Amino acid sequence: MSKALLQRQRVWAQIGFFALFTLTPIFDLFRYDLVANHAWFLTRPWHLGIDGLLAGTGSATEAAINILLFMFVPILGLLGLIILVAWKWGRLYCGWLCPHFSVVETINRLMLFATGKHSVWDKKQTPPWEPDGSPAPRDKRYWFAVVPAALAFAFVWAVVGLTYLMPPMQVYSGLLTGSLLRGEIIFLLAATTVLTLEFLFARHLFCRYACAIGLFQSFAWIANKKAMVVGFERERLTDCADCLNGNGSACDAVCPMRLKPRNVKRWMFACTQCAQCVSACATVNRDNPQGQLLRWVSNDEAKRNEARFSALSQTDEDAGARR
Repeated sequence: MSKALLQRQRVWAQIGFFALFTLTPIFDLFRYDLVANHAWFLTRPWHLGIDGLLAGTGSATEAAINILLFMFVPILGLLGLIILVAWKWGRLYCGWLCPHFSVVETINRLMLFATGKHSVWDKKQTPPWEPDGSPAPRDKRYWFAVVPAALAFAFVWAVVGLTYLMPPMQVYSGLLTGSLLRGEIIFLLAATTVLTLEFLFARHLFCRYACAIGLFQSFAWIANKKAMVVGFERERLTDCADCLNGNGSACDAVCPMRLKPRNVKRWMFACTQCAQCVSACATVNRDNPQGQLLRWVSNDEAKRNEARFSALSQTDEDAGARR
C-alpha cells in the first residue's frame, strides 16, 4: 500500500467516525436523555434496572446486580477492547478515528500556513517545504481561517454534545427557530467558549495529558515491548538529519503531536500511530535505493528495534558526557 493511499484511508476513516459521532444521538444509537431520564442504546431505552428500588418494590441487591450488569460491565468491556487494541497496535483509535484528533490536525494545518508552526507553543518554525519538496504556504492571512475554524469546530462539538443529553430534534429545532431553552443556551455558550480556547491553545496538551482514553491506550502500548511502533534505522542517521532540503527532518515537521519520531519508545508515549512521519519519510526517500528509514514494526522486530535503538542512544549519551 502506498503511503499516500494510507493517509487517504486514514482521512476517510476520520471523516466517517466524525459523521458517526454526530449522527449517533440523532438515531438514538447511544445517548443519555436528561428529559426521559434514561439512556438509549441501538434505538432502545436502556435502564439501569433500579426502577423497582426507586418505586419501593425492588431490593437493593437486585438493583446493585443490575447496575453492575447494565453499566459497569458494558463500560469495562468497551474499555478492555480499547486497551487490547492499544496493547498490540498503539493509539490507533486516536490517530484513525478520534473526532478530537481530526480537529487537532485540521487546526494544525491551518496554523502551520499562518505561522509556520503547528502550535503557538512551538519554539521554532518548521521548514517551509512539504515532504515532496514543494514549497509550503506561509501567509499570516490564514489566521482569518484558523480562528473561525476553531470557533466552528467548537460550536459543532457543543451542539453534538448537547444532543447526547437532550432530545436531538429538540436541540436542532431550537437552533433553527431560535427557541432554545435557557439551559441549552448556557451550555452551548460555555462549551463553545471552552472548546474554542482548547482548540486554539491546548489541543496537544489535552491529547497528551488530559484525555483518559488516550492515556489508557498509551500505558497499555508502553507496557508491551512487542507492540507496533515506528521503527527507525538509527545506523543511517546521517541520511535523514536534514532531509528537507537541508532545513531539518520531514518526520519532525509533520508530526501532529509535536513528537520526535526518531526517538526511543518511552519518549513517544503520546504517539497516535497516525503514520504521518512514516509517510513523510517514504516520500522524501522515494528515490533512495536504500529506501525509507522509518516504518512500522511489530512483534520481535519491534523488540529488537527498541533494544538496538536504546543501546545506540545510550552510547551517544556516554560519548556526549565524555566530551
